[in-house]
Amino acid sequence: MTVAELTPQPAPRRDRSAAGEQVAARTRSFTELAQTVRGRGLNNRTRGFYLIVASALVVALGGAFAGLALLRDSWFLLLIAAAFGIIFTQFAFLGHEASHRQVLASGPANDRLGRVLSTLFVGISYAWWMNKHTRHHGNPNRIGKDPDIDSSIVSFNPEDALASTGLRRWVTRRQGWLFFVLLLFLGLELHLTSIIGLFSRRRIEGRGAEIAMLAARFAVYLGLVFWLVPVGLAFAFLGVQFAVFGLYMGITFSPNHIGMPMVPRDQRLDFLDKQVLTSRNVSGGWWMTVLMGGLNYQIEHHLFPSMPRPHLAKARTLVRRHCKEHGVPYAENSLHEALAIVVRHMNEVGLTASRNFSCPTAGALGR
Repeated sequence: MTVAELTPQPAPRRDRSAAGEQVAARTRSFTELAQTVRGRGLNNRTRGFYLIVASALVVALGGAFAGLALLRDSWFLLLIAAAFGIIFTQFAFLGHEASHRQVLASGPANDRLGRVLSTLFVGISYAWWMNKHTRHHGNPNRIGKDPDIDSSIVSFNPEDALASTGLRRWVTRRQGWLFFVLLLFLGLELHLTSIIGLFSRRRIEGRGAEIAMLAARFAVYLGLVFWLVPVGLAFAFLGVQFAVFGLYMGITFSPNHIGMPMVPRDQRLDFLDKQVLTSRNVSGGWWMTVLMGGLNYQIEHHLFPSMPRPHLAKARTLVRRHCKEHGVPYAENSLHEALAIVVRHMNEVGLTASRNFSCPTAGALGR
């Protein structure tokens, strides 16, 4: 199923005006919803919350380094490696929120904070991330425009699966079954791809500062690991850290859009449909918000990208009611349900490469 099948279709001539009026009414109603959100202060900054989160992460990072120094020759050090993977992912959530102007009052201040968090703490180029993520928010799940569904080693839609060759075709055929294994390498891919992107020929704001921060970050981090830990254990430590980082990032980001309807290149949608029909929330309350850094409220995040994490739950109530009133499908699943939908979708797309035909359910809406 594509988004086109979920939106009003003007096929019968006599119904074209009615469909158009329905879309226009929904657009006007979203403006009213946005005004209600602003009126309730849900877009207001929550500096105290982010100060507490940042302080807790800094303390946790300090504790992880202390554990690295104390357990330098013990295999229990691999538990510290897993902790580093989790902490770096949490810093990535915070950097993501700064990039959306959710943390501080001004755009430049958020950019400075986001660059430090993403580049110095996480080890991913902020400029590369912003370029990629801004395009994703503008066209989520739109074929040819959303960089998050561009083919790399896996395929997210039947068109790309059919075009796969060689190793990528072999992986695509099995990508659903290999999904969680592939996520173990996602962290390393993010580091390498962002560094390569930082050296591209296009104009990149803050390129020099990011190169310096990345160099300092990896020199200090890798230097400490190989200085304190025996070589063999050091490589095992880094393997676990990268694997946990990639798995955690993947489990957090994959339920957001994978398995939701794909938008054809030429399909025109209003803002509400474009953001809601292609996004999925993950239920679970406050603990899921902690686990996923607020990305469990993906629909509200896409509708109000600068809304701070603590306000997303309140916005959800308003958005769900609004979507119900206007007949807009609102997808929400538990984490295990969402991941099952993701794996099923990846398997269905993989069948396209195996059988050499376009799988009719590859874009099915997860329910």
